[in-house]
Amino acid sequence: MRAPNSTPTSALQTPVVPGWAIPRAPMEDPAEAAYMAGAALNCLDNLVRADPPWAGAWRQRVALNAAASAARLLGHREDEAALRDAWHLRPAGADPGPAGNLLAAWRRLASRSPILDLEGLRSLTNLLGLAWTPALEVLPEAVEDAASSGAPAPLAAAAAAGAVGAVTSGTEALAWWIADLTLARRMRWPIPMPVLATQIHAPALRARSGGGRRRSGGEGSSVTLCLAAAAGAAEACRIAAEISPRAARLEAAAPKLRAKGAGEAIALLLEDDAVQGALTTPSLSRWASRRLFERLEALQAVRELSGRSTFRLYGL
Repeated sequence: MRAPNSTPTSALQTPVVPGWAIPRAPMEDPAEAAYMAGAALNCLDNLVRADPPWAGAWRQRVALNAAASAARLLGHREDEAALRDAWHLRPAGADPGPAGNLLAAWRRLASRSPILDLEGLRSLTNLLGLAWTPALEVLPEAVEDAASSGAPAPLAAAAAAGAVGAVTSGTEALAWWIADLTLARRMRWPIPMPVLATQIHAPALRARSGGGRRRSGGEGSSVTLCLAAAAGAAEACRIAAEISPRAARLEAAAPKLRAKGAGEAIALLLEDDAVQGALTTPSLSRWASRRLFERLEALQAVRELSGRSTFRLYGL
């Protein structure tokens, strides 16, 4: 829900990361990579701290992109649309399956404070389909050490990601998740914006020699995480620029809506990436919900995200 001191949607100008701070090709210079990351993260930080009313939907949209990158990393076939379906169209209380669980891991990251304890880590490894091993028990402390080290945020993230690879193999998806958590801790964000994992397969993260994909930990990880931070922050700001005007139109349309439960639907749209077109609440029937979303779509306040005529999903 919107915080009392949040900036009104109509008054917010979303920042644009300057073109020179967006990496578009592989590079090896740590200083240049760090300079770009600093500029891009500054833009993102300003927007995160503005706490717009649609911040929840924004974080979950970025989390969906991060989950899709992780799915590709793990060899899954699901893209953003398939991951969204797996989560939002599952029956209430049902297991969303491997794809839905993968999305759940990044949704969790983008909806809670950046704190990692053993219970949360065990749950996370289960969502990522990883076997638990006692060697992983050192990771909460490794995150804490990296976040409190005083190192620039991307370098702290690289240190935490490296700790994952140091204790066990085959956990690169976990390393990216840990890196995003640590970045948020170091930036002192109350809730993480999972920007690093969105760039796992970005062209700028390919090594110059051999053309292979850079990893989040190990040799050269500081450059990798700086490039991921710069590109990821720029992408997050771009997504915000798409969401903001729709949210403003939604805000303007709210007084005109006659459906009894319209306020509940609007709150959900501001908090999540997608809402079922067949949403039902104690005060909103399925028929009324369908009419409401059609009206909002006509006002260009929401988009239909699935491209289907049935089982439709709507979002900013």
